[in-house]
Amino acid sequence: MRSVGSMEMETDRNGKREIEDDGEELHDELEWAKRIPPWTRQITLRGVIASFVIGGIYSIIAMKLNLTTGMTPNLNVSAALLGYIFMHVWTKMLQKFGIVTVPFTRQENTMIQTCAVACYGIAVGGGFGSYLLGLNKKTYELAGVDAVGNSVESYKEPGIGWMVGFLFVVCFVGLFVLIPLRKILIIDYKLTFPSGMATAVLINGFHNQGEKMARKQLRGFVKYFSFSFLWGFFQWFYTGKEECGFAHFPTFGLQALKNTFYFDFSMTYVGTGMICPYIVNISTLLGAVLSWGVMWPLIGNLKGEWFPTNLSESDMKGLNGYKVFLSISLLLGDGLYNFVKILCITFLSIHGRLKQKNLNLAVGNQDKSLDDERKNEFFIRESIPMWVGTTGYIFFTLVSVIAIPFIFPEVKWYYVIVAYIFAPSLAFCNAYGAGLTDINMAYNYGKVGLFALAALAGREHGVVAGLAGCGLLKSVINVSCILMQDFKTGHLTLTSPRAMLLSQAIGTAIGCVVSPLSFFLFYKAFDVGNPNGEYKAPYALIYRNLAILGVQGFSMLPRHCLQLCCGFFAFAVGVNLVKDFSPPKVGKWLPLPMAMAVPFLVGAYFAIDLCVGSLIVFVWHKLNSKKAEQMVPVVASGLICGEGLWTLPASVLSLAKINPPMCMKFLDS
Repeated sequence: MRSVGSMEMETDRNGKREIEDDGEELHDELEWAKRIPPWTRQITLRGVIASFVIGGIYSIIAMKLNLTTGMTPNLNVSAALLGYIFMHVWTKMLQKFGIVTVPFTRQENTMIQTCAVACYGIAVGGGFGSYLLGLNKKTYELAGVDAVGNSVESYKEPGIGWMVGFLFVVCFVGLFVLIPLRKILIIDYKLTFPSGMATAVLINGFHNQGEKMARKQLRGFVKYFSFSFLWGFFQWFYTGKEECGFAHFPTFGLQALKNTFYFDFSMTYVGTGMICPYIVNISTLLGAVLSWGVMWPLIGNLKGEWFPTNLSESDMKGLNGYKVFLSISLLLGDGLYNFVKILCITFLSIHGRLKQKNLNLAVGNQDKSLDDERKNEFFIRESIPMWVGTTGYIFFTLVSVIAIPFIFPEVKWYYVIVAYIFAPSLAFCNAYGAGLTDINMAYNYGKVGLFALAALAGREHGVVAGLAGCGLLKSVINVSCILMQDFKTGHLTLTSPRAMLLSQAIGTAIGCVVSPLSFFLFYKAFDVGNPNGEYKAPYALIYRNLAILGVQGFSMLPRHCLQLCCGFFAFAVGVNLVKDFSPPKVGKWLPLPMAMAVPFLVGAYFAIDLCVGSLIVFVWHKLNSKKAEQMVPVVASGLICGEGLWTLPASVLSLAKINPPMCMKFLDS
């Protein structure tokens, strides 16, 4: 039996042990807090410079993709990778010269990624390949000058001044609209925001994996960047005239070339295919086969029966009308289905969480890990005052009410007020849906604004009001969603929300200037909007025709086009229903109607490029899965950035009237 004295001794030891454990935990907490730099030091001058360079490069790349196919992959992860490589090279070079630098932290990496994504996000979502370009004279002519509502007064030529002003007004509103709800979306509802989470995992991995992997990835990026850039330079010599060079190589024969089935040796699209999921690339190929392989040749043979023989290729009453409106029906069917689906998921999830919150009030937070508690505590501690969001939203709303009717007289000031009354609730629904599904539906909310304002403004001003109204809603909702994704990245990398908001604001400001400049680089150097050229900008014509449809109704469609449109709309909804309600083994192989719609207008060649990218990834995973997982994002980024950067000198040479010396072309024997 133990004596009372020995029991007292044991109690003392236990008490001392508890004190020691508490002391260790307190020490860990203090060390953890010391390792995180204050938010004012998370934003650095070198980080802003790196963001400007990366954002500028990606703006050019995104602009090229916008004006060729209209498809732009998610480059968040690639931007984080490029930011890490940029800063890694920067610090190593300074160390070689004996200059001591501040350590490169994950917080600074997150800030660079946020700023760069905000910058190139303006090029992606700013409407340069869709609603803004849809206002120009060439698109007005392609839509049919005799179409009701498509009047001479309904076009507005692009200009740097009004574009920069419009973007500054509508994009900055989006920064403030969801600030008061960030805690609800990130912490209370624990939304995943898959793209934001993937970026955070990558950044945390970069700063934990050591020097060896960093050097390996850097060498891989430089190697494939150089190859892609030099390949673009080499191809340029053979493109002396239209339809010359490797971009028109008859890979499958001359007849297939006429129907746009060929491999155009574009490293940008091959790299994009390496990033995009397999099902996206397979869906584009299926859409290309269905349209250019089957439907257009069959409908083309009905010339004289379904449409007159004397129409030009670009006339909306001829074959081009079927191309445009069938692609629109697929886009609307897929978009409307996902719109309703995500709204239902959003409301059901919110209702479920509210009920669960009432049931779990007494449970407490015992199930939370120490790591989660630290992240939540830091995210809440680095709060953004409520008045910042409210004041910013009201201020930029007032600026919009004054400025937008000045830029677009067709958009009345009360249209703007009504749009911004509904914008916060729409932005919340979109951000919540993106947090659950990783699908940013801003373009669909933009189409709602397009149809509403086009119908409201009437035949005389409906087209311009609809296109401008589309940008009004889409920009606010898109920017707010991107900010929430970046808040998720910041939450997981222990980056201050204040630093994230300021980084987003800096990136948005840079993007509002850089994106129009990137656009004009292409607009002045190349034949943008030519349906038979390289820079088709397919969505410009689609959006203008959507506005005309909102004004005019179905009377503008060619013969039998309405029946075909209904069939494709039903197909898009049906495929999505089967995909959602069938077993995952079946559903994962069903095509994506939105991806199928793009080749209907653009052609089959880029679908082949994307599938080549998928094939490379598939074979690489079969040979060495671990290496592929580490290097695929690096190689894809190098290929995209190399050829994307070559676009800059190619544009300068074109503006300087320096033409390639040769034309490589293939003719029938």
